[in-house]
Amino acid sequence: MAKKKSDASPHISIVNETSLSFLEKYINNASPTGFEWKGQELWLDYLKPYIDTHYVDNYGTAVGIINPKADYKVVIEAHADEISWFVNYITSDGLIYVIRNGGSDHQIAPSKRVNIHTDNGIVKAVFGWPAIHTRLGGEKEEAPTLKNIFLDCGCTSKEEVEKLGIHVGCVITYEDEFMILNDRYYVGRALDNRAGGFMIAEVARLLKENNIKLPFGLYIVNAVQEEIGLRGAEMIAHKIKPNVAIVTDVTHDTQTPMINKIVQGDLACGRGPVVSYAPAVQNNLNKLLIETAQKAEIPFQRQASSRSTGTDTDAFAYSNDGVPSALISLPLRYMHTTVEMIHKNDVDNVIRLIYETLLNIKAGQDFRYIK
Repeated sequence: MAKKKSDASPHISIVNETSLSFLEKYINNASPTGFEWKGQELWLDYLKPYIDTHYVDNYGTAVGIINPKADYKVVIEAHADEISWFVNYITSDGLIYVIRNGGSDHQIAPSKRVNIHTDNGIVKAVFGWPAIHTRLGGEKEEAPTLKNIFLDCGCTSKEEVEKLGIHVGCVITYEDEFMILNDRYYVGRALDNRAGGFMIAEVARLLKENNIKLPFGLYIVNAVQEEIGLRGAEMIAHKIKPNVAIVTDVTHDTQTPMINKIVQGDLACGRGPVVSYAPAVQNNLNKLLIETAQKAEIPFQRQASSRSTGTDTDAFAYSNDGVPSALISLPLRYMHTTVEMIHKNDVDNVIRLIYETLLNIKAGQDFRYIK
């Protein structure tokens, strides 16, 4: 018999005031793909009290390590980069056309305020859009596309734009910042997947505060360049050569309008972490996640992915000689917008599930199906 709501286990809060303050600062900092280093510095500063050592690779992936001398290596991983734009073309009258850096959504761009990152600092601009009055001439309205969205930074010539330090290749981020909605949701841009980096750092905090001595080396990895093809994870997996990898990223809450549950599945913010089934997910490791959730009474959901997960799980799973890998996803509304939403309870429960799973992994554990 299913538990009634009144019989359900009480929620265990993990995030405290100090960690929430870090999360807000971390989300508000820009960390566009290929330009993640300022965010990585913030993340490492928060993580350092809870680890033994760390390093950063050539492209900026940051790795905190507990028990660095251990032979058996377990990775917990998230990605640090956020979607953004590049300056692509500056017109003679001072307007700027852009191309994507990652999966940026052109339909949300009109009327958004942005930060253009230059060597001289931030330059403010807006995505301009024709007023509604000028679009009602009886013709079919144009939808926003990469061909017609543009930035206006208040200049009237290309030369004036360039004097501000703006050039082709400058990266552009939205300026929207972190907030808490109805004391229930964390909201902001780049929760995909700065929330993941936050959660794995919180796992390290719990291990330290609870004086846990792991029987293996734990590699806490905040990878770069996931949004353009899992590139940071691909590089760092070959450097670490882990025995096990547990990846956390976001997945779609499918409860809002215009989402087809038949295609996208039935997933909801507030119902707990999402455990994935996919070819890259190693089933024995996945069973360990599920058994851990059940034993610890952590609510969870299930998701199936055809062919690939589309996350860094795939990069770790298919690296080296094949690394047993699993994915724990955080349900999120409005992915790749500036108002991404995640439920506070889900954040706590993803942290708990990763933490409890680590306590159930043995040094030298063999996850092969046939031995």
